Amino acid sequence: MVAGTVALIAIVGWKTDFNYHTVPFDDFLSRGPPPDSIRPIDKPTFVSIDAADQWLSDKEPVISFEINGIQRAYPLQILIWHEVVNDAVGRVPVTVTFCPLCNSAIVFERTVGGRVLDFGTSGNLRNSDLVMWDRQTES
Repeated sequence: MVAGTVALIAIVGWKTDFNYHTVPFDDFLSRGPPPDSIRPIDKPTFVSIDAADQWLSDKEPVISFEINGIQRAYPLQILIWHEVVNDAVGRVPVTVTFCPLCNSAIVFERTVGGRVLDFGTSGNLRNSDLVMWDRQTES
C-alpha cells in the first residue's frame, strides 16, 4: 500500500460488530463481490473411486484427509471454482478451503463453542489470501 492510503474492506450490510478485531483493517482489500458470490459447496456429493477414474487423471491434485478411518478427497478442479466446502465426515463437521491465489488448502473442524458454523468466501482478501466468513455470526 502507498503511505497515507487506507484499504477498503467491504463492511456495508454486515451484521458483524467491527469494533472487535485482531487483524488491522488496513490488511484487508475488498475484491468487490459480496459474501458468497463464489458459492461454497454445502452438501457435497461423492462418487466411488471407479467412477472418479472416469474423469480424474492419475495425478489429479486433490485435498485429502482422513478422520476416524473415513477418507475424503476433494479435487482442485472443483475447489478452484468454489473455494469452500462445508461437509461432515462421519459426525465431524469440517470445512475444506482452497485459495487459488496462494495455492493453499486448510481443513478444520467447524464447531465453535458447541455450535456448527457454515463458512463461505467474504469477498475480501488479506495479503492476496482468501478471507472466509461464517453465515451464523457473520464474523
